[in-house]
Formats: sequence, structure tokens, C-alpha cells
Amino acid sequence: MKRLLFIIALIAAIATGAQARDSYSHDDSVLPQAAKSVLASNFKASVTLVKTDKDFGRVSEYEVILADGTEVKFDKSGNWKSVETAKSKSVPSAMVPAKISEYTAKNQKGARIIGIEKERKGYEVELSNGIDMKFDTQGNFVKFD
Repeated sequence: MKRLLFIIALIAAIATGAQARDSYSHDDSVLPQAAKSVLASNFKASVTLVKTDKDFGRVSEYEVILADGTEVKFDKSGNWKSVETAKSKSVPSAMVPAKISEYTAKNQKGARIIGIEKERKGYEVELSNGIDMKFDTQGNFVKFD
């Protein structure tokens, strides 16, 4: 019986240790170089907070909040996954595929792209007029969401 309790306690300790806690930083020093490059070349605002998401002790994602309120998510390698800005701002044009920018300018006149998310099958785009659209990986319009 003691042995069984010892094994259960050991398993519980290992499981607790495997659940790593997310960590927070107030500068970009914890980010991979690729993420730092994206931030430096596309955003003027400084980094306010970096949340490092961890699953079982390994980094799974970085969430960055900039001083102007923009939120940028990166994967563990530093590749951007999504960008969300305030309604008064726009996602930097360098981060939006050209076909998506062209389609949006032509078909949603006056609307700005305030959010973009890379998905496995393409992109999801949020506009300042409240419309959400989906595009395939080549930037072709698929549907309104």
C-alpha cells in the first residue's frame, strides 16, 4: 500500500513539474531573433509586454503587446501568427499579402485591415468596418466570415 501511494505521489509530482508556467517580460530580449526583426521593421511602438506561453515546459507561442496597444503573436520560432491593432490604426502593409491588400482596397473602399491571422488554410482578415474575410494561402478571397 505504501508503495502504491509513493508511486501515485511520484506521478503527481512529475505531472505538476511538467506543467510549466507562462512567463512575462517587459522587453523583447526573450523573443527569437526572427520576431525581433519583424517588430523592428514593421512597428514604431516599443514592446510593453511579452508573454511566453509554455506547454509541458517548452515554448509554444509568444504574445507581444506594444505601447500603442497592438498585439502580435509569434510561434516558437519567431514567425508571426497574428496581428491586431486598434480600429484607428492598420496592420503594416508589409505584413499583408499584396493580393489581400488589393482585394480589400477594391471591394471594401475606405476600410482598413485592423487584424490578420495566418491559418493553416490561409488568412483571416478583420476590417475597420467590422467585416471579417477569409483568404486562401495564395491570397484569393474565399468568403465572408
